[in-house]
Amino acid sequence: MTPSTTVHSPLRLYGRSGELAILETLLGKLRTGDGGALVLTAPPGLGRTALLRQAAAHYLRGHGGPVLYASAAPTEQRLPYSGLHALLCSAPGPLPLAPDTVLSSGITPGALLGLLRALGAEQPLLVCVDDAHLWDPDSRAALGFAARRLGAGSRVAVVIGAADETAFAGLPALRLGPLDDDAATALLDRLTDGAADVDPVVRSELLREAAGNPRLLAGLAGRLTPGQLAGRTALPYPLPGGESVLDAHAAHLDGLSCDTHTLLLLAAAAEEHEPDGAGSDAALLLRAGARAGLSASHLDRVLFAPAGSAGALQRAGSRVHFSHPLLRRAVLHRAPPGRRRAVHELLAGLLGGGEPDRARLPALVQKACASTGPDAGLAEQLERAATAPRPHGERSAALARAAALSTDDALRAARFTAAAEQARLAGDTGRARAMLARVGPHLAEGAAPYVRGMLALRDGPVADAREALLAAAELLAPHDPRRTLDALFGAAEAAWAMGDAIAYLDAMNRVPVAAADRPTAQYRAGMCAVLAGHPDRGHALLRCCLDSAARTEDAGELLRAGACALVLGEVDAACRAGARALAVVRTRGPEALLPHALEQLAYAELRSGQHARARAHALEGLHAARRTGQRNSAAHLHAVLALAASVEGPAEACAAHADAALTGAGPHGLAQAATLATWAVARADLAAGRPGEAAARLGPLVRPGPGTGHFATRMLAVPCYVEAVVLSGRAHEAGGELAVAVQEFTLWTTRTTDPQVPAQLARCRALLAPAEEAAARYEEALAHHDRAGGDFERARTRLLQGQLLRRLRRTREARGPLRDALVAFERCSARAWAGRAAGELRAAGEAVDARDRSGPGPLAALTPQQQRIARCVAEGATNREVAVRLSVSPRTVDHHLRNVFAALGVRSRTELARLLDRGGGARLQDRDEKKRADL
Repeated sequence: MTPSTTVHSPLRLYGRSGELAILETLLGKLRTGDGGALVLTAPPGLGRTALLRQAAAHYLRGHGGPVLYASAAPTEQRLPYSGLHALLCSAPGPLPLAPDTVLSSGITPGALLGLLRALGAEQPLLVCVDDAHLWDPDSRAALGFAARRLGAGSRVAVVIGAADETAFAGLPALRLGPLDDDAATALLDRLTDGAADVDPVVRSELLREAAGNPRLLAGLAGRLTPGQLAGRTALPYPLPGGESVLDAHAAHLDGLSCDTHTLLLLAAAAEEHEPDGAGSDAALLLRAGARAGLSASHLDRVLFAPAGSAGALQRAGSRVHFSHPLLRRAVLHRAPPGRRRAVHELLAGLLGGGEPDRARLPALVQKACASTGPDAGLAEQLERAATAPRPHGERSAALARAAALSTDDALRAARFTAAAEQARLAGDTGRARAMLARVGPHLAEGAAPYVRGMLALRDGPVADAREALLAAAELLAPHDPRRTLDALFGAAEAAWAMGDAIAYLDAMNRVPVAAADRPTAQYRAGMCAVLAGHPDRGHALLRCCLDSAARTEDAGELLRAGACALVLGEVDAACRAGARALAVVRTRGPEALLPHALEQLAYAELRSGQHARARAHALEGLHAARRTGQRNSAAHLHAVLALAASVEGPAEACAAHADAALTGAGPHGLAQAATLATWAVARADLAAGRPGEAAARLGPLVRPGPGTGHFATRMLAVPCYVEAVVLSGRAHEAGGELAVAVQEFTLWTTRTTDPQVPAQLARCRALLAPAEEAAARYEEALAHHDRAGGDFERARTRLLQGQLLRRLRRTREARGPLRDALVAFERCSARAWAGRAAGELRAAGEAVDARDRSGPGPLAALTPQQQRIARCVAEGATNREVAVRLSVSPRTVDHHLRNVFAALGVRSRTELARLLDRGGGARLQDRDEKKRADL
């Protein structure tokens, strides 16, 4: 048998590098004479066929060996041995057994195994079978029998593509998943020839609708016109182009009974009035099935036993879901139009007979589904019914139906826009953008730019969000004062996230005072006054706004009150307002506000020193941001988590969260998130005894002028900057810059009521003061701490006080402050800082329990001072840098380092670093704590 050349090389595959590597491993074994088998399983459209063709083409190119390749023909499924006949007919040369003989007389599994082994004895043989689940049962059984027995030395490899592995149990199986976002985006770029003018909203809708299915994505993109792709023409609703994939899904249900098909159609139709992913109500399906004439036993068998529907339906409590989202759409697509309308009418009748207020909207949606064409009257009824207290997701679905039934283009656009707004409030960013893609650009009034801007505020470049919301405010001002206010406040929030104080003032100054209530007007005037350099007047107005919030239950007002409290420095009031806002959002919604409410509360808790609470709320907020598609909120929450980890540790969690925050902040221009993340990493550097690195990170943040840290948060980092510069021995070099930073911080101290700030200022002055004056400054700082409370900041002051005393050779006096610092750090779970305090305490001559603070490993035989020097040197510090860190002379470092080399048996700094890396001595934190960074 000679090699075949009929299999053509396929186009490039996207997002399948892992699967291709597994296939290459199998083919590599085949080239060396070993056989094997692999079953590729996936729903239709995910690329089984493409992978099989890739494997066959790759084997032909690389080895030139023979390939048997066959695809199933569904029409031959009842013809015995038709599958094996097709496979053997693909042989490029004569076979010991004629394929026609197999078709007429059959072949035993053992004979097929012997035939494949005989072919493999001539040359290593690759067998590829596509859609093997559609083969006749005899061929499937024989192929499975043979494939299970082809192993080492058989020189035959079998790759089978099937919908599932049921018929090939016992064989290695690889289930294909949907393409990830990056791979799907790359595929869409290829499908559109990399066109730069594909509208981002259209791109997002295509990716959302395809859900990682490459064939579906190709079908959808191929049916859109250039104008639709570019966003110049509204997208059709629903999107065409997925028919072939839906037909393939529906084909898996062809063997089910007529009654089962009826129940599947009822289940698919019953999801039309539900939010995406909610499934259908099992009680409604039981009633509908009985009304359709289905027996109770059949309903129980199909709804409550997966085998009754061939795995198509799955039950979760009182809800029934399809096993795959496309399967539901396939059932509706395959059903004849008349039958589908009858099912919707049946469900509308059942729903309309319930509680009028509760069931009216679902019943209207079912009537809309049963409609044969546009119906202005029904569309108007849907729009009137899509109001509170119905959930935002249900309202969005109803308004989309109303838009589809509308005859007037402008009315259709307005209803799609309203559907987008409700989807946004429900936290369904993808659906909101999908609805916006149906709004033609020439029909979009102020509401559509408003929704686009609000979406970009949470999940896009905030500069774009600001411009969109300012434009929306101008369009909305003549007829929608409420949304005008929301748009302007959104534009101001975008400018705040950008770190652009001038743009923030511009947006706030556009707020029409006449349209705002008293607290809103006070908030606007107060924030403008503060940023314009009139803090006394601004603080008075913000305090009035904060007092007014005590009587409100509006989430937006409470969030603004929390912002007022943070600007004032009243961190406890900010925590209270944030907690109330979170409670309102949890109780009344909207879901879209949940990540922002959790972010603001977590940040307020960080400012008040409640790091554990801040971490818990930020983690919940991060999950909510991911669930609702709010990447900007996720970046801010990662920054909050990085700050919490810079206190609690481990350092790896701080670095991971900071990297995630900076990754999200860069493309979207989130200056505040970037500032907080950089501050967090610098504070972790301080905890780890790397003040030089901390100073280098913080310097650009605290400098005045453009291109620096965020205007509202850079002052918070000044105490860390002063500490880092002084401890790194660079106070003289940074003299002018340091003086300006402290001067600004001193001025800011007079403008905030944050209880920790006076203590931090006194600590900064102590660090910069001569030794004889520093003691009094530290006592002043401690007095402020006693009034303000807060373990962490007080412990930092005691740590620095103890370091000073030890540097002055007053080691006995140093032990008290250092011991207090260690206990306080441990009390607030600041593990890395506790490690630093423990090291200082050991260096002062006091024995310290080494739990969780220093690895035993190769450093166990060293003195505490030698351990600290060894760690610093292993991190790459010079003797002079080590001396500055540990407040000793370079000569002392040199002396100890020689003893370290002798005790550990190393001859160089490189050997020391390698030894500590192997032994783990350079780590102060338990490595298991990495798992706390929920990324």
